[in-house]
Amino acid sequence: MGTRGLAEILADAAGGVFPPPDGSVTVVPQPSPREAGVIAFAAHAVVFTDQDPDRVRAALAAAPGDPLSAPLCPPFLTAFAERTGRTVNNIDLLSVADRLPGGPPLPLRPVEDREHPRVVRALRYREDVRVYEADGGVLILGRGVAGRWESAVEVDPHAQGRGLGRALATAARHLLPEGEVVWAQQAPGNAPSVRAFQAAGYRPAGAEALLVLGQP
Repeated sequence: MGTRGLAEILADAAGGVFPPPDGSVTVVPQPSPREAGVIAFAAHAVVFTDQDPDRVRAALAAAPGDPLSAPLCPPFLTAFAERTGRTVNNIDLLSVADRLPGGPPLPLRPVEDREHPRVVRALRYREDVRVYEADGGVLILGRGVAGRWESAVEVDPHAQGRGLGRALATAARHLLPEGEVVWAQQAPGNAPSVRAFQAAGYRPAGAEALLVLGQP
């Protein structure tokens, strides 16, 4: 893996070029003080932290169970969080999609209020945050881990089951700058969200656990 940073690893993965599935672990510096965590690809994990890489590998070697799954298992993540004074966020499915030309497939209203609860929460994890409302749902778009574009959607209970989540996830692809891709995280147990993003053309790329400062 050489000396490439997380942004380069993610850019390759977005294009279908993944780290070698050799069971190894790559440790790279944090892209920013805000961002630390683990991304697991097929038989290869990437840990992004400013901790000593030898210490990270020693902690992984000491973790019980299958070495391939150790980077995303509770013993290692708990120890990682304790050493860094962070909190383990959810372990998510990580997916990615290319930009689409033209306008979004549904009407969207930009949310200009920076005190809006969804804007406030998004700003904890992302920069260049843009929030849009549709009838029955919300789309959040912003720059997250290693500067990547990230999308998230929320659908009101009364509007669920009508394809709105898929439409919002698709809309994010239309709102990207030229040449960019968009990433999304879904809790694996949230099957409707997983299905919505995959129906919108997002490709599964790996799994991710972020370690955040303070409570998630």
